[in-house]
Amino acid sequence: MGRKLSADQAEAELPRSSKKEKKSKKDKKRKLAAEAEAEAEAAAAAAVEEVAKSGKKKKRAEDGPGGGGGEAENGAEKAVAVTGKGSEDTKYAPLRSFSAAELPSQVLDCCKEFARPSPIQAHAWPFLLDGRDFIGIAATGSGKTIAFGVPALMHIRQKVGGKTGKKAVPRCLVLSPTRELAQQIADVLSEAGTPCGINSVCLYGGTSKGPQIAALKSGVDIVIGTPGRMKDLIEMGVCKLNEVSFVVLDEADRMLDLGFEPEVRAILSQTSSVRQMVMFSATWPLAVHKLAQEFMDPNPIKVVIGSEDLAANHDVMQIVEVLDDRSRDSRLLALLDKYHQAQSNRVLVFVLYKKEAARVETMLQRRGWKAVSVHGDKAQHDRTKALSLFKEGKCPLMIATDVASRGLDIPDVEVVINYSYPLTTEDYVHRIGRTGRAGKKGVAHTFFTQENKGLAGELVNVLREAGQVVPQALMKFGTHVKKKESKLYGSHFKEITADAPKATKITFGDSDED
Repeated sequence: MGRKLSADQAEAELPRSSKKEKKSKKDKKRKLAAEAEAEAEAAAAAAVEEVAKSGKKKKRAEDGPGGGGGEAENGAEKAVAVTGKGSEDTKYAPLRSFSAAELPSQVLDCCKEFARPSPIQAHAWPFLLDGRDFIGIAATGSGKTIAFGVPALMHIRQKVGGKTGKKAVPRCLVLSPTRELAQQIADVLSEAGTPCGINSVCLYGGTSKGPQIAALKSGVDIVIGTPGRMKDLIEMGVCKLNEVSFVVLDEADRMLDLGFEPEVRAILSQTSSVRQMVMFSATWPLAVHKLAQEFMDPNPIKVVIGSEDLAANHDVMQIVEVLDDRSRDSRLLALLDKYHQAQSNRVLVFVLYKKEAARVETMLQRRGWKAVSVHGDKAQHDRTKALSLFKEGKCPLMIATDVASRGLDIPDVEVVINYSYPLTTEDYVHRIGRTGRAGKKGVAHTFFTQENKGLAGELVNVLREAGQVVPQALMKFGTHVKKKESKLYGSHFKEITADAPKATKITFGDSDED
């Protein structure tokens, strides 16, 4: 029988050439890791200096509630594509100023802090004020809330006319994928509606239904909500939408990604059969296209700001670091020493899972860092409080899942750190879009591991399009880009072709309820 060798004995009996080869591979691996870390360190140092310079610039006058400051600055350089029946009519020319819209001063009061309309506002208002169904494809932070908010106020004023003393009923509905985004929209619309005497209510889960029901019963003009809570209150008979004739789906792609399609359809079926539909989305996947076909006119107006292709904000310096999964904690601590040394600037750390958010928050707190977190396992009160502390700068280090990657208008986030790479490249682009807003520079430092290698090709394309450095370690995973798949149906779906059948608008009878 052959004798069994221990690992040490086996190592000892290896030929010298094999030992040398093994040692050489280990040394090479260490060297590459050291080079990658040195490269990332150099980039991080340059990024800190760049952001410091950017921070000294005076805040732009158009940077204010509702977003759009950065978009206004860079909008002239961005391509704008407008399609749809009659889109070339001169009456739909984009607005060069707010005054050009010739709206009442009370309605325009919410725009007084801005110098001029952002591109999406300038192109959307002429169509929306004329009652057209509208699709807007634009990045977050482009002023979309005001883009649909002001036309919504005008729509309500026209419906109500000069009637006073009558209890308000909902005329406008805004659906949002997350509680945080719903609350942000509600804050903007509530402030915008006050000079006009137009009231709003925000309906979302994770908190008591009592105050929301009381607000609905007292009378509101605008309902903003998440699909789950909205459906619950409709089924309870306290949220009646039969007179809603202006409907907005904000972040429609994200809403369907989260599995809210059945709720969205059920809610839309409760609105008036004669309604104006508005959809905003950062991307245009198959499921969103189908929803538009079913609930909109056959020829809606579609405005694309920039490109429908995936692209990152060019004001963000992207640093991608390929490392081992076990090295992330120590590397995160090292980066915080560099990016957050004074603990006064806002740094947003993204993770993938709720439990991971809680673990990273605890780990940082034990190491002496003051941090808060936002994720799905937290009660709504705690989420709201954490977000408020971060926004106000009282606790400028926040760990978050992708609930904070879209739509939220958080000012002056200097650095985004992707502790965990997201599941899609779209989510990566949205995450890093939390910084570099309102014309300022930002930094996005991303950890990329072996587990993420399937997304390497798409990430390389995003980096190249933005003129960023592509690390050699990332290139080793290959540059192949997988065929685009539906997030809902995988690869088993037919692509939409130019000769696809025309859409048929679905209408529903008015509700029998009072």
